[in-house]
Amino acid sequence: MKELSDAEFEQFIKSKKAVIVDFWAPWCGPCKAAAPVFEELSKDFSGRLEFAKLNIDENPQAPEKYGVVSIPAFLIFRNGELSGELHGAMPKALFNEQIEENL
Repeated sequence: MKELSDAEFEQFIKSKKAVIVDFWAPWCGPCKAAAPVFEELSKDFSGRLEFAKLNIDENPQAPEKYGVVSIPAFLIFRNGELSGELHGAMPKALFNEQIEENL
């Protein structure tokens, strides 16, 4: 799974595949709870959806541009355009269902 920086964010989301980016921070408890589920889903969606993470403390520009005000936030992009948003830690089945709805 790719760790993004502000400098590479725009190029990454314009990739041919759909992408999902986890906006997180090291001090965020729900982010820590969501991380293993996000990792599992990256394997489940391999080939269909590209997964990445962005630490908002180290990279404030992308969250500001896309209006991320609470974390964890999971933004889905298709061809560089925002196509869906998921917020908060959730069970894998619900997370999976919500990703499918936004693809």
